[in-house]
Amino acid sequence: MNPAMGSWMALRQRVRFEPGQSVLVLGAGNAGQMAVQVARLLGADRIVVAGRRIERVAARLSAAGATGVVSLDEEPDVVARRLGEAASEVDAVLDFLWGEPTAVAMAAVITARADRGKPLSWIEVGSVAGQTAAIPSAALRAARLTVVGSGQGSVGAREYLGELPALAEAITAGGLDVDARAVPLADVERAWADTGASPRIVITPRP
Repeated sequence: MNPAMGSWMALRQRVRFEPGQSVLVLGAGNAGQMAVQVARLLGADRIVVAGRRIERVAARLSAAGATGVVSLDEEPDVVARRLGEAASEVDAVLDFLWGEPTAVAMAAVITARADRGKPLSWIEVGSVAGQTAAIPSAALRAARLTVVGSGQGSVGAREYLGELPALAEAITAGGLDVDARAVPLADVERAWADTGASPRIVITPRP
């Protein structure tokens, strides 16, 4: 539930996302992979994912609905060019990284944008690559860009409670494939030590 909640709330509560729009997901980890599914379920037409070591999960991303991937492991100028080519016309960015990757991506997307008057919503959901990002001031002036955060505080408890049933229903109905492994509470010590475990571990109260 939690990996899906970040992107679900971002697209349902923080911006006006419409079916047929396109999305760039920054970050190819567990939450980023779930964001692809969420965006697809909410009607995204194109979904581009950018992340490190993305070749390891490229097939999984494609199966989930991603229409393009960009590696962030190259030199910054190469990353910027490829992001510009792949994601210049997106309507929304789900940013799980922040830090330097965000600064590079934001400049690249805006610079390559054919119509800078087209709205672009940049939603900061996570900060695994850094707590601060050196956003160039020109990026804020040169395009119709809106930067917002999504999380507790920017989304209230009432909104979370209001969205939980729809998200739970989407998971139960099979609209979202949750890659998780149930582990009994009695085995929590072993599960905690299993640092290389994949998929995500969910502790259950059963013996």
